[in-house]
Amino acid sequence: MSGMSKVVWAVAGLALAGAGMAVPQSAHAQYQGSITCSSTDGRFARCRTPWSDSQLDRQLSDTRCVRGQSWGSDRGSVWVDRGCRATFVEARGWGGGGGRPGYGGGGGGWQPGLDWDRQIQLTCQSNSARYQMCQVDVGRNGRVRMVRQMSDTRCEEGYSWGWNRAGVWVDRGCRATFVVDRRW
Repeated sequence: MSGMSKVVWAVAGLALAGAGMAVPQSAHAQYQGSITCSSTDGRFARCRTPWSDSQLDRQLSDTRCVRGQSWGSDRGSVWVDRGCRATFVEARGWGGGGGRPGYGGGGGGWQPGLDWDRQIQLTCQSNSARYQMCQVDVGRNGRVRMVRQMSDTRCEEGYSWGWNRAGVWVDRGCRATFVVDRRW
């Protein structure tokens, strides 16, 4: 090998080594700043986040990801459903409090009307043992409790039913009536 060939190969090797070192650093920074959450086979999934509220950064699925329908955010987690797969980042820039638009969070944002703090009764049914989300805004300080089971299948909180700020979900054949204590 000639002297010139050795120099070309040495320069090429240094360039490749330098490029190889740069790629993991940028990939690492992207991973730290975003979370990927996937609804496999159209099923509900929850992913923990290091922040309190999320916003969709990039949709990865063919299925549309729509906030409040196929994805949502709770304090410290993001949830996906109905085949939504996306990357999420920390929500910023809404009133300085990290809240969603229309939900206050500081600086005189939206406030609920007089009828906000009340009880709402609803029936949610997992037909054919499939996951179902029954949407109702529970409020940031609300709670949900099951008041009447209608299915032969046992309804167990955290297993076949649960709730988040977006509403009540049922799965595995659970059918029941729930009371939402909606609180601002």
